[in-house]
Amino acid sequence: MNEIRRAIIIGNGFAGAENQCIGLVRALGLSDQYTLYRVIRPRGRINERFHWLPVSVHKQLEHAVQWIDVFSQFRGKKLVPIRAEGKDVQEANARHIAKVAKETFDRDGPILVVASGRDTIAVASSIKQLVPENVFLVQVQHPRSRLHRFDLVITPRHDYYPLTPEAQNQIPWFLRRWVTPQKPPDKHVVLTVGALHQADSVALRSAASAWHDEMALLPKPLLVVSIGGPTRHCRYGADLAKQLIASLKSVLPTCGSLRISFSRRTPKIVSDIIVNELSNNPKVHIWNGKDPNPHMGHLACADAFVITADSVSMLSEACSTGKPVYVIGAERCTWKFADFLKSLQCRGAVRPFTGEENISEKWEYSPLCDIEKAADEVIKALAERGWRLLSK
Repeated sequence: MNEIRRAIIIGNGFAGAENQCIGLVRALGLSDQYTLYRVIRPRGRINERFHWLPVSVHKQLEHAVQWIDVFSQFRGKKLVPIRAEGKDVQEANARHIAKVAKETFDRDGPILVVASGRDTIAVASSIKQLVPENVFLVQVQHPRSRLHRFDLVITPRHDYYPLTPEAQNQIPWFLRRWVTPQKPPDKHVVLTVGALHQADSVALRSAASAWHDEMALLPKPLLVVSIGGPTRHCRYGADLAKQLIASLKSVLPTCGSLRISFSRRTPKIVSDIIVNELSNNPKVHIWNGKDPNPHMGHLACADAFVITADSVSMLSEACSTGKPVYVIGAERCTWKFADFLKSLQCRGAVRPFTGEENISEKWEYSPLCDIEKAADEVIKALAERGWRLLSK
């Protein structure tokens, strides 16, 4: 009755958030014992302007607009919710999940519930409220307010940047009471350096084997370039693409091979510039977005990385490998992104990418081990409640 043998992940449809939950569940030995549910937010057309709304309100608005569409001239262009990938991924319903947790408790014991992302907060906290004795709830990423709704919160240290003197100087006094968090982390908040992820040693060994035929025989050193996309606090466009191209051309003589991949956040203007300038170089391979995603293979096989400063997830993964990581665009980042990049530089994990580097050069630093730390803290918190993981 006190053993946790299964987990439920509440996702939001975004790989960056869901991978954090899956990585934690893997680290806890439950990789084959979890069920993924998703909070599904409407997408398309005018829906993209309403992501700031709570999901429930957004859906009500979408239904209203659909009814308007029936009588409008826009035939066949109704708004539809994003579809979950995979037939066995269900939409997250707090009452349904709570019912399952309660009805199966005597037979299967308690459930570990792990959620990540703003849209998952309401569902995850409702499950905890409905069946507090049947679940242990972990919220990944800072939920902004009322942390007592969760058994454990796992969040990067830079989420508490608003409390630092530097941040306080950047916030107008009349807005300070609205900026979260407002209190330092308490005992049930676990602080990490970066984001959780799935790139543990087991996953990297598996990826190295899976991608061996394509990458193992490439001329060394292999430089992998991972390009994200601009955010509110890391703005860039064609200017950064041109800067990146110039720097890559400068270091190509010290590279054996160069592989480039884009994320789904990468603006077309950025990817087009890079493809046009570099795709004909025999040393360069650019992922076309259609073949199997080489991301894990890149992490496993690369000798060094160049990563755009906007992506906490990609930087966290690369810095967990212990390999050299170069960052481009850091000077364009503000607020907690700048604080995160500064913390990586202080650890010696990243260096700015200038185009003057010798890619054969190695340097040592202590790899990020956030996923192991987070898993240990979950195990400790479960023990305080009198529960334990079956595999532990």
